[in-house]
Amino acid sequence: MTSNIKEFTKTYFLTADECNPEQEMPLTLVMSRVIDIATLHANAWGVGYAKLIEENQGWVLSRVTIEMDRYPQVNEEYSFTTWIEDYNRHFSQRNMEIRDKDGAVIGGVRTIWMVINYATRESVDISKLAYIRDNISARKCPITPQSRMRPVTEGRSVPYTFQYTDCDVNRHVNTVRYLELLMNQFPLEKWDKEQVHRLEIAFMHETRFGDTLTVHVDDSDPLDCKLSIDDATVSHCRARFVFTPRG
Repeated sequence: MTSNIKEFTKTYFLTADECNPEQEMPLTLVMSRVIDIATLHANAWGVGYAKLIEENQGWVLSRVTIEMDRYPQVNEEYSFTTWIEDYNRHFSQRNMEIRDKDGAVIGGVRTIWMVINYATRESVDISKLAYIRDNISARKCPITPQSRMRPVTEGRSVPYTFQYTDCDVNRHVNTVRYLELLMNQFPLEKWDKEQVHRLEIAFMHETRFGDTLTVHVDDSDPLDCKLSIDDATVSHCRARFVFTPRG
């Protein structure tokens, strides 16, 4: 691990048990690493989970955009570097860059985080947090911002009831579990032929154990699929998968 305060880098090694059926880093693991590296950087500033929980607060991931030109292969080293680009009262924009073992950039990430009060479930004003203000980096993000995602009203749908293993330390549905559920709406044959070049996902409403929601999938354009996880009145999660054929 390396850190210059404003930027934080960690190198990983992709083992066989972490790979998907195509023998590469799965998108769900990319998402896990996004959370991992953000947590490590916050911990390096002394404002990670252990500190915020003292005031019954915690960081929550609101939006993620991931672009991958290629995914690390089994037994390959890769690294994540993260930094803060901007923030306001409610949100912190954290970016990331992914490099392969040779140092070539293979992916980029944009994330939006917020701090919530666990008692009220409302956002906390972070505009006065000096550790964010003093550590904003001038480094630019390598990918474009997330597009505006609308409700999915066409296509196929399937109900899903969230279970114990879907939930995390905050007692709501884990970020990666949402992504797993969305990815499982496509057959293995599609993943063998194509991979996700760009993922856009927004977490809009808390989901808890026992909630039964509906997964909506609009794959009328098979290379640009829109998905959402909804109850009768609101979207809990919306996503967009931009696929590209495997070389």
